[in-house]
Order: sequence, then C-alpha cells, then structure tokens
Amino acid sequence: MQNIYSSVWFKGFLVAALMSCGSVVAAAEAEIKKEGAAPAITSPAYVQPKGTVVRVNGVAIDAVELRRAEKVMLRGQTVPAEQQSAVDKQALKQLISAELLFQGAAKQEYKDLEKDVDAKLVQGKSRFKTEQDFAKAIKDLEMDEKDLREYTRRDLLINRFIETTFVPKATVSEADVRAFYDKNQDKFTQAESVKASHILIGVDSSATPEAKTKAREKAESLRKQLTGGADFAALAKDNSTCPSSKQGGDLGYFGKGQMVPPFEKATFALKPGEISDVVETQFGYHIIKLTEKKPAVTTDFKEVKGKIEEYLKGQSINEMIQKYIADAEKTAKIDILLK
Repeated sequence: MQNIYSSVWFKGFLVAALMSCGSVVAAAEAEIKKEGAAPAITSPAYVQPKGTVVRVNGVAIDAVELRRAEKVMLRGQTVPAEQQSAVDKQALKQLISAELLFQGAAKQEYKDLEKDVDAKLVQGKSRFKTEQDFAKAIKDLEMDEKDLREYTRRDLLINRFIETTFVPKATVSEADVRAFYDKNQDKFTQAESVKASHILIGVDSSATPEAKTKAREKAESLRKQLTGGADFAALAKDNSTCPSSKQGGDLGYFGKGQMVPPFEKATFALKPGEISDVVETQFGYHIIKLTEKKPAVTTDFKEVKGKIEEYLKGQSINEMIQKYIADAEKTAKIDILLK
C-alpha cells in the first residue's frame, strides 16, 4: 500500500514531477547515471514547441516546462514521432492541473515558507555526490537554482494546500476497511512456497540421444551417491551446471508458476528433507532436495488494518483533488496554444 501522498502523486493529480523538488531531483539523478548527454525524449523528426504553450487564468506556461514534464514522465525513453502528440497532451494536462492547484494554494498563508524551501533544497542537493553532479542534473532539465527554488516553493505550497484542505476531510469507516479486506483477499495472502536446492546436469534439448543418455546417467549416479549419504551441497558445487552451484545448489524460496512445470511438480510433491528422482526439463536433468515448505498464509486483518485505512484515505484525497481540479477548470480561463 502507498501512503497518502505517494498515492496522490501516483494518480497524477499533483502531476508533473516538475511541481516536486523531490521528483525533479529523482529524474536528474537517473539522467546523470547515464553516460554522455541527456537522452532524447523523442525521435529526431519531432520539432519541439517553443514559447507559451498554455495560459491558465492569465499565467503563461512555457514550452520549457512542457519539456521538463516530459523528461520526468518518460525517464529517458524514446517516443516515436507519431506518439509525441499524445505525450504533449498528457504533459500539458498535468501542467494545467498543477497550475490550478498552485493558484488555489497561493491564496493560503504559509509561515516560514522560505525556511522550508531552504531545507528542502539542502535535502535535494545532499542526494548528489558533488556540486558538479547537482549542477549538471538541473542543467539537463533546463533549470538553474533559481528555477529549482521556485518549483520547490510551489511544491511546498501545494502540499500544504492538500494537507489543510483535503486531508482533514478524508475519513474512512472501519466497515469500509473491513469490506476492502474481504473483497481483496488475494492481496493479503502469501501463496504456498518452498525452499529447495538442486543439482543440474545440463544438456541442450537439441543434443544427440547419446549426449542426453550420458547426462542422465551422470545425474542417476549422483543421486545414488546422495542416497548413500553424500553431501548435497558439496556434490552441487562440484557437478551442477547451474549458477546456483556456487551456493551448493540453493535456489531459495519460490512459489508456483516460477519454475518450469516438471521441476515445480516434482518439488512441491516432496517433503522437507526428501530428494527427488531425476527430473528432466528443457535444461537437462535435475536432482532436487526440498529444504522447507511454507503453506499459504493470509495476513490477519488487524495487521493490515492501518495500511488499508491509509490507502483508502489516499483514494478519497485523490477523488477530492480530481473534483477540485474539474471544478476549477469550469471557471478558469484556459487558453491552449500548443499546436
């Protein structure tokens, strides 16, 4: 479950990572980890917009803000030219929503705003190893520190607006929490799982019959040694062709659907401590040892009650923000200039 604020961001009502210092920093960090120049956000055939792309109640939003929004949205992915129009519209919608929220937030008093901005900026800079890394990151987003400070101010104002306007109104009854739990049992159930080790004598599925026979004979020989008391982990280290051989064949825990069917069927049929017959898969011949079996477990309602309540409150806040934006759009003067 996400907390209230991450849920709000996830649903896109605080939109445009540009409205969040944290989101801008996260996007910048992702970019500077890559070699070379900042990645293109679209194909070379696309001509990026210039100048004002929209006015919201007289406030101009420039194309540079649209580009920043798209960089954060796309995380460096390349967008085909035929899809760019849809990306532009989505980013523009987010910017309009964010501006409407900000205009509502700007009407409220916020004591110590500049002090909080300073603290937020210090926190953001601390994520970078050097000042040079930080400077490059914001430059790649076509920003300078003045821009970043302004976006940070907006972010704090919007968050305060949400905290004071919407959060207090978000109430969830215990009946609602219980109903969500009952209707979503799959979200609170941990499926049956097993912990197992194996020894693989690998052979390609297209190998000759002679090669397959030789591989199976080796696997049968190893199994015979195991039934005679040989150490499973030692044999796995010396003979298994699976990378897990380094851990004595240990595969850790896994559930159904994670292994190929013949392997899964054989493993789940074992009791802890048992060793399987030789099992054939497309990878070769396996000898499997079951270490532990965990039955399916459903988390008790009391353990997840708080998280469910938080999640449902987040949904309620999302709905209120969405309604606020929709109502604001009805009376706002929005001039879209993006072609």
